[in-house]
Amino acid sequence: MDIQTIDAALLSKMFLAGAKNLEAKKEWINELNVFPVPDGDTGTNMSMTIISAAKEVAAVEKPVMKDLAKAISSGSLRGARGNSGVILSQLFRGFTKTIKHYDEIDKIVLCESFQKACETAYKAVMKPKEGTILTVAKGAAEKALELSCDDSYNMEQYIAAIIAEAERVLALTPEMLPVLKQAGVVDSGGQGLVEVLKGAQDAFLGKEIDYTIEAAPASSGVVKISAQTEAEIKFGYCTEFIIVLNKPLTEAEEDEYRAFLQSMGDSIVLVADEEIVKTHVHTNDPGLVLQKALTFGSLSRIKIDNMREEHQEKLIKDAEKLAKEQEKEAEEKAKAAAGPKKDMGFIAVSIGEGVNEVFNGLGVDYLIEGGQTMNPSTEDMLNAIEHVNAEHIFIFPNNKNIILAANQAAMLVEDKDIIVIPTKTIPQGISAMINFIPEQSPEENRENMLEAIAAVKTGQVTYAVRDTVIDDKEIKEGDYMGIGDSSILSVGADREDVTKDMVAQMIDEESSFICIYYGEEVLPEAVNALQKYFENTYPECEVEVQFGGQPIYYYVISVE
Repeated sequence: MDIQTIDAALLSKMFLAGAKNLEAKKEWINELNVFPVPDGDTGTNMSMTIISAAKEVAAVEKPVMKDLAKAISSGSLRGARGNSGVILSQLFRGFTKTIKHYDEIDKIVLCESFQKACETAYKAVMKPKEGTILTVAKGAAEKALELSCDDSYNMEQYIAAIIAEAERVLALTPEMLPVLKQAGVVDSGGQGLVEVLKGAQDAFLGKEIDYTIEAAPASSGVVKISAQTEAEIKFGYCTEFIIVLNKPLTEAEEDEYRAFLQSMGDSIVLVADEEIVKTHVHTNDPGLVLQKALTFGSLSRIKIDNMREEHQEKLIKDAEKLAKEQEKEAEEKAKAAAGPKKDMGFIAVSIGEGVNEVFNGLGVDYLIEGGQTMNPSTEDMLNAIEHVNAEHIFIFPNNKNIILAANQAAMLVEDKDIIVIPTKTIPQGISAMINFIPEQSPEENRENMLEAIAAVKTGQVTYAVRDTVIDDKEIKEGDYMGIGDSSILSVGADREDVTKDMVAQMIDEESSFICIYYGEEVLPEAVNALQKYFENTYPECEVEVQFGGQPIYYYVISVE
């Protein structure tokens, strides 16, 4: 085999193979997470990020490098979830900044692409930490630079040497981060990157690979029919497609297009950026809708379903929940659009019925379901931003693994001022909203909120999914863990004892308030007993109990 350059067709196969390999290894990568919590999700986040891009790549027929680069960059940026997913998307973004200028990639271009990928990813992280996916990417880029002008290496050997160096650096990550060494694992994000590279290498070598990428799941915005009878369906055709724009839509053009869709049907979802417009509408004349869309650009991923067909009845049960969610989104969007534009609006990531009620009661305009158990994507953030009719919009990620996705969304929005408050926990997000003062400016409120969240300590109680040692604590599978803002505070076999010990380490002489958000599996009598214990043990503190309804985490407790 003597392939010295990579054309767009081969790169497409390499990217899809990398995505498939990561998808196949995601559960194993999840298990590499340092904290043995039941929602360890690095593999899932990275997989969902790259699969989002892979769907865009798979839709490119007869690819040329420029179109392929756009699909990889746009798809991964919008689909990015979690810190690892955002960093992976930034690596792809940097990589495609170089390749889009070439028809074929040789060793020199590949080297330049690796350098730009690494540079872009490092810039995206405010405080880069070595011993992570960034370090593995840097090791690969440095090896690419070292060997780029060595004529003794052909392309096959060059790629193999780069991947071998990435694996070598990955193996060293436990020496760079003591927490990895103590847990006995390598960095999970770095492992994910290596799996992408190895999958791409397999495609380059011509190995037999299934390049099929499954259609997007319903949760990505596809709306199926609700449980209506044929007579109740006013508009019979569920019509979905993507417009690849000839040029970016002006605000007036977007408003005119939305008004046209409203005249043609209902259940309208319209998501636009500079390059594409995703459209969903229920209408009786999909042909006219498609004709209108063609005036803005070419169409792809066209899907038209006849909602009156009896054979779709089996889909109704699964679709009911999705239809209600879509209806709620449409109502919220219509409500926002109907009123005057507000000065300041709010978006919060939330999970659990009780927590949702708290945020709604504090005036949050839009809630993104997610958090610990499923990190929202950048596109989820962009969709939320579209629903809030305000000049300045505050976003509360409420999880350290969602902050980068929120920041990435903020960078993609041009017509609104997006202010990301880096809340790492639900209690921090609630405290930020409590400290909002309508009479003050957005910047003054930002400062108030940052000061407020700095005073919040958060502890969360869950269970361990494997044996490990971390923070000098020996943890057995099934143990309860009390996790503080930066470390595991307590471990044991009794949930309430672990919770009490955790809070004891959070309390200091300045503490005056304890709030317990209890999860969906906790009985009221258990949390009432815990409340009485804290009231008796810390008489100087006010103790409040709030139903959170969150899964996996039995208690989320704040101390202020």
